[in-house]
Amino acid sequence: MILVTGSTGLVGSHLLYKLVSNNEKVRAIYRTERKLANVKSVFATYTSNYEPLFKEIEWVKADLLDIPALSEAFKHVTYVYHCAAFVSFEPDKYQILRKTNIEGTANIVNLCLSNTISKLCYVSSIATLGRTINNEEITEDTVWNPEDDHNVYAITKYGAEMEVWRATQEGLNVVIVNPGVILGAGIWRYGTGSLFKKAHKGFKYYTSGTIALIAIEDVVSIMIALTKSDIINERFVLVAEHWTYKQFLQTLSKSVHVKPPEKMISSWLLKLAWKLDWLKTKLTGKRRQLTRHIVISLSTETKYNNKKVKKVLDYKFKSIDETIATIGDLYLK
Repeated sequence: MILVTGSTGLVGSHLLYKLVSNNEKVRAIYRTERKLANVKSVFATYTSNYEPLFKEIEWVKADLLDIPALSEAFKHVTYVYHCAAFVSFEPDKYQILRKTNIEGTANIVNLCLSNTISKLCYVSSIATLGRTINNEEITEDTVWNPEDDHNVYAITKYGAEMEVWRATQEGLNVVIVNPGVILGAGIWRYGTGSLFKKAHKGFKYYTSGTIALIAIEDVVSIMIALTKSDIINERFVLVAEHWTYKQFLQTLSKSVHVKPPEKMISSWLLKLAWKLDWLKTKLTGKRRQLTRHIVISLSTETKYNNKKVKKVLDYKFKSIDETIATIGDLYLK
C-alpha cells in the first residue's frame, strides 16, 4: 500500500494519477471534500474516463496535526509520498507555516518510523538550498546559511527537511526532491495554474530576474523512480530549464492567445508596489500578493544544477516550451 499526503494539491493529484494508472494500491489523505474536485480536474487533463481511476483510490480524511487520524491512515502502508505543505510568503503566516510544514512533517516521519515504512519520498523545494556567490550554480551540496535573509516559506521548508534528515538517523530510508517552479494543468485557482489564468487576463510588465522551471510530469516520474530505486538518504535538485521572466511571461501569454508584455518594470516601481500591497493588506485585511522577498526573487538571476538526477536516473527532462503550450491549450479548453 502506498500513502500520499497532500493528495489534492498539484504534485499529489498528478502523482495519484500516475500511481493508479500503474495499478498501484494507493491510499490518499485529504482535508476537505471540496478539494477532491482538484483531483478529478487533474485526472480529466489525462483522460475523459477518469472516474474508474478515481474510485481506485482509498480516501482517508485527516490533517497533518491529527495524529490519531494519521495513525489510521498508516495501517498496512509500505511507501509514503509526503507532498503536503502550506505555501505562503506572507510574514504573518509564519506560525501556520511552522505548524503545517515542520510539525506536520515531524508527525509524518515519526509515523513512518513507528510503522517501519520501507521508504519516504519527501517533496521539498529549491527554496531550502543555500546560496552561492558570483552567480555560481546551486547544487544539492550548497550549504544553507541560517544568517541569510530567507522568506518564511523557505525557513519552514528547511525546518521540515531537518525533520526528515533526523529520521534518517533513526533508521528511516528517505529520498528528498527539491523542485523549482512546477508547471502543471488541472488546478487553475491557485499555484502555477493560476498564472495561466492571469496571463489570459493580460500581463502588462515583466521583471528582470530568472525562474527555474520543471514540468509536473517530470517531478512525478522522478519521485516514483527514486522511490523504487535502491537510492536512500539523498536529495535531488529538480529543475529542467532556467528562463528569464520576460521569456516566461511572454510564452505564457502566447499559450493562451493574448498579447505578451513588452515592458520591463523598474526596480523602484516593484519596491513601491510591495509597499502599497502591504498598506492595502493593513487597510482591507486581504492577503498579500507581493512581499519584499518576492520582489527580490523576481529581480534575481539564480541557476540550479540538475546533473545529479540526470546522471543517476539517466533522465531527460520535458521541454518547457512544449509544456507551457500544452497547459495553455488545456486551460483554454
